[in-house]
Amino acid sequence: MSKKRENHPQWSSWLLFVLAATGSAIGLGNIWKFPYIAGQNGGSAFVLVYLACVLGMGIPMLMAETLIGRRGRLNPIDCMEVVAEEAGANPHWRWLGGMGILLGFLILTYYSVIAGWTIAYIFKTAAGVFLGKGASEVGYLFAQFIASPWQLIFWHSIFMLATMAIVARGVQGGLEKAVELLTPALFILLLILVGYAMSAGDFQRGVRFLFYPDFGRFSGESLLMAMGHAFFSLSIGMGAMMIYGSYLPGNVSIAKTSLIIAVADTSVALLAGVAIFPLVFANHLEPATGPGLIFQTLPLAFAQMPLGSLFGALFFVLLAFAALSSSISLIEPAVAWLMEDFGLTRPVACLVSGFGCWLIGLGTVFSFNRWSHLTLFDKTFFDLLDFLTSNLMLPISGMLLVVFAGWVMQPEVNRAELSTSPCLFRLWWLLSRYVAPATVGLILLNGIGVL
Repeated sequence: MSKKRENHPQWSSWLLFVLAATGSAIGLGNIWKFPYIAGQNGGSAFVLVYLACVLGMGIPMLMAETLIGRRGRLNPIDCMEVVAEEAGANPHWRWLGGMGILLGFLILTYYSVIAGWTIAYIFKTAAGVFLGKGASEVGYLFAQFIASPWQLIFWHSIFMLATMAIVARGVQGGLEKAVELLTPALFILLLILVGYAMSAGDFQRGVRFLFYPDFGRFSGESLLMAMGHAFFSLSIGMGAMMIYGSYLPGNVSIAKTSLIIAVADTSVALLAGVAIFPLVFANHLEPATGPGLIFQTLPLAFAQMPLGSLFGALFFVLLAFAALSSSISLIEPAVAWLMEDFGLTRPVACLVSGFGCWLIGLGTVFSFNRWSHLTLFDKTFFDLLDFLTSNLMLPISGMLLVVFAGWVMQPEVNRAELSTSPCLFRLWWLLSRYVAPATVGLILLNGIGVL
């Protein structure tokens, strides 16, 4: 283990860790899902509860996973084993690290397919494919697109190749250089689109939809949604933050960087809403949830606005960047494990893990066309994989991680890694032992339909 830890790389600076972790947290869901559920569940009433959930659950869990990673300084499986042995706990905790690796891998198999759609739509929008089209025609074009397995396979392949090309170059040569470009570009593109929404959209109505406090629309279900999104949006439980934490230099404050990551992640979600909904409302369209908003409603909105092809293409570039900054963190734990436990070179480890993701991803591709009639428990291959990872494995993994940090690891070890004031450490200790596990437990029960 000691030789593995000596060869384990580190980020060149704390800023690069922040950029990488923020890029991992910012994904497709942040840009389409958060603004919509906030607007439908009470506007700023939902946002305030969401922020409370981020502070009370999200940040403590992010700190917990990061400190476990830095303490172990290995891939998630070996990291959990080393830290468990140090705490005098059962070494089988290593399989929790294995669950994180598997989760990131499985999520990427279908995330890559959807991300491939965003690349395709860059070219479709820039070429003016949607100009002059009505809602039914735009919907028909989307239906035609996902009904073609060869098109989906092509764009799925392009996205996986881009992901592997970055990860194969290593931490400093690949991950760092990618996040130096992708994460700032995300914010710049978002600000450009917000400016466009201010000038070309119904800005007042869009902002009102997102921020006007309406407690009448906030319910118990809204509370569970706020909890769930606070958990899912920070990339907790899938090995990404553990492996990124394992590359973190020892003199960097985990508490401060976790707060910065959470603020940046939330800011992107809010800015996305400010950019999207003025355009939707200006064209008298209904804000839809899920892929319908991104691939049907927004192309229609851009097609009816001045310079719509240009700014529509920029929007899908933004989505592709967000997806890519997340995908490299999803596959990195598997690559690190293959390198450290099987002695593979990084390029070979990337090829093995990348090909595995691509191959399983074909199941998601065919779920939208040739296998759409094949179901298990009334779910297609894609729906079943999404349910197992998002509703079951991810909450279980996140809950066990924070339980491990709060109840298994020694307080003095946590205190040494966090290097914060006694008061703030006590607050983290209480939140990670009681509040965070209970909250994620509710998310798990809601995800499986008990609540």
